[in-house]
Formats: sequence, structure tokens, C-alpha cells
Amino acid sequence: MSRPYAKLPGWVDHGVIPLVNVVVAFLVAGLVVLAVGESPVEAARLMIRGAFGYGEGVGFTLYYMTNFVFTGLAVAVAFHGGLFNIGGEGQAYVGGLGVALVALNLGTILPWWANLPLAMLASFVFGAAWAFLPGVLQAKRGSHVVITTIMFNFIAAALMVYLLVGPLRPLGTMQPETRQFAEGGQLPKLGSMFERFGWDLGGAPLNVTFFVCLLAALAVWVLIWRTRLGYEIRTLGFSPQAARYAGMRETRLIVTIMVISGGLAGMMALNSVMGDQYRLQLNFPAGAGFVGIAVALMGRGHPLGILPAALLFGVLYQGGAELAFDMPSISRDMIVIIQGLVILFAGALENMLRPGIGRAYGLMALRLTKPVPAEEAR
Repeated sequence: MSRPYAKLPGWVDHGVIPLVNVVVAFLVAGLVVLAVGESPVEAARLMIRGAFGYGEGVGFTLYYMTNFVFTGLAVAVAFHGGLFNIGGEGQAYVGGLGVALVALNLGTILPWWANLPLAMLASFVFGAAWAFLPGVLQAKRGSHVVITTIMFNFIAAALMVYLLVGPLRPLGTMQPETRQFAEGGQLPKLGSMFERFGWDLGGAPLNVTFFVCLLAALAVWVLIWRTRLGYEIRTLGFSPQAARYAGMRETRLIVTIMVISGGLAGMMALNSVMGDQYRLQLNFPAGAGFVGIAVALMGRGHPLGILPAALLFGVLYQGGAELAFDMPSISRDMIVIIQGLVILFAGALENMLRPGIGRAYGLMALRLTKPVPAEEAR
């Protein structure tokens, strides 16, 4: 029988352990870079420079971060309820349909600031609807939510192919995409705001959805830690038996958790569809739904942890692209390996170093609280 892990302070559990895991992941990644004959230090320098060394790089890094914050929050809400929603990819896909319907129909009528809340609502509702049935199947039939959400990812992809090569494709083109949104369906970029601080974002697609993701993180914190529903969600995740004994309706809670999780994933579409592409295209989530799993794990399911974790993966995406360009011997596949190592140590091996860190913290705490002998005090 395995021994339970000792309880550690929050700053150790949510700060030190994830940081050490990331450091170890990058040390192992450095060995991989060294194996192909390149300098790990130079590779790290190029990656950081590509992510933060100039304005356009910063813009792309924050753009990718925005996607990962939404999907990370979606996975985290499900985690707190004891569920493993890995359908964020499909839920974001269908959420994009909701965004596109608002932008296509109201883009010529209303300005962007009026369409934005409508698109937020539509993306949340469409993403929530796509997570509703897996939630019902889990709550009422015992169908495992991991299996059903995986299946719904493929169904969402097939649905979007049908819509974009058929009903939503404009006449006179063979491209599987909608027509471009009118001005009212296009979210403004943040380039002018950053120019005031001397940053030229260039062609980076960073847009006002960045602020929406920060508000979403705040909303999730309030929901999980400051509301009755959040207390019930955490109780269900910690002990379903205790939740049932306390009179909580488990079926309703499971469905509610999945609906909120799916809605958050659906909101990711705002960034890509309305803030960058200005049309609905195939495969726009680009794996962000799966990256959200690693973001939620690394951030320990807390918004304050999810934000820096999403930023880290934004660095890996943007800095990795620059690294592959500046170091031809390091291909995009190598960048995927580095990302995989971070996911490995932040997810599957997240507790590998925990016992050692716990012992080190215990020794440090013991030394600090040990009374000073009378002889030494004199």
C-alpha cells in the first residue's frame, strides 16, 4: 500500500514543486539539444529572445497564452469536480461556430464592442452544449467522461468539415471557410496600446481577447473558492461519498461542471476566430485543447498558477518557432519533444520530486523552529 504524501504549505505545493519540475524538464531537454550537437545555453537564449526579445514576439507569445488560459481553466474546473474533460479541442471548435454566427449576422449591424459580449455568450453556450451530453452520460449512465469527450472531439471535427465545405462556404470559392467578417465582427488588435510603451507588435494577432481571458481567470477563482456552487464542486471532487452524505445532488453537479468547463473551452474561439482570422476555418484550435491539460496540471488547477503556466507554453510555441528557424538542426519535432518533456514532468511525473522536496522543507522548518540551547543563547 502506498504511503500518502505529506501535506505541504501552499507556496511549496503550488509554487516550488511546479517550478522544480519545469527546471528538471528543461535540463533534460538541454541534454536532447546537446545530443544533436547544439549548445543548450544558446538554444535557451534564442528561445527566450524569440518570445520576449522584440515586440512581435511578445505579441505572439501573449496571443498563444490567451488560448491556453481558456483551455487550462476549462480543464481545471473539471479537475476540481473529480472529472477529466479532455474534450476542450472539440468544445472550442463548436464554440467557434457560435462566434462565427454572431460575427456573420451582426458584424454589419453592430460595432465590435457590442458584438463582443454576444460572441462571448454564444461561444460559451455552444461549447457548453457540446459538453452537456458527455456530462449527462457520465452522471446518468456511468459512461466515462474521458471516452465520451474524446469521441466528441472527432464528431466536432466532422461536423465542422461538413459545415465549412457546405452550408457555411460562400459561393464562388472552394476554400473550406466562411466569408470574412465585416468590421463589426473583428476584434481590435492591441498594437496601438503597446506602442505607448515602445513595443511594436508588428503583425502579431494579440487582441482584446487577452483581457477577456484574464477576466475569465478571475471569474473561475470566484466561482471555485467564493461561491456555494464552487464549494460543492470541490467537495464532489474530494469525496463523492461526502457530497452525497451532505445532500448534494451528484447528477446535477456533474452536468453543471461539464457545462461550465465546456463553455470556458468554447470561449477560446474568440481569440482565433474573431480576433485573428476574421473567419471560421478548419482546425483553428490547433491543439490548444490538449495543451490546456498540461497547463491545468502545472498550474495545480488554480488561476494564479494557470496564468504563468499558459505563459510558459506561449513561450514554448513562439520561442520554439524562432529556435527552429535560427537553429536548423533543431526541427519542429525537437520543439515538440521539449514541450512533451514539460508535460511529462508537470503531469505524469509531477509527484516524482515531491518526497525529496517535502523532506527538505521538513528539515528546514525543523531547523528554524528548533529552540536555541541556553549555552548558545549566552
